[in-house]
Amino acid sequence: MTFRPCSRVACLEPSVATLTFDYRDSLAVLGPLAGRKEPHTFDLCARHAERTTAPQGWQLMRHRLVADESDPVE
Repeated sequence: MTFRPCSRVACLEPSVATLTFDYRDSLAVLGPLAGRKEPHTFDLCARHAERTTAPQGWQLMRHRLVADESDPVE
């Protein structure tokens, strides 16, 4: 996969998550980085993905990111 910088202005960190919007259901979905860049999606670095909130009146669905799966399994 090629380097894709964060979509936030002036952020040059590598993307780890993709944010998409479902306007009909007022739903924002934040999940693992998509395999390729798509129109109308936003690739975010770890810092911006963690700080992302949904617009007022919307719900935010967060899927576990690969980087979050470092919790030890017992």
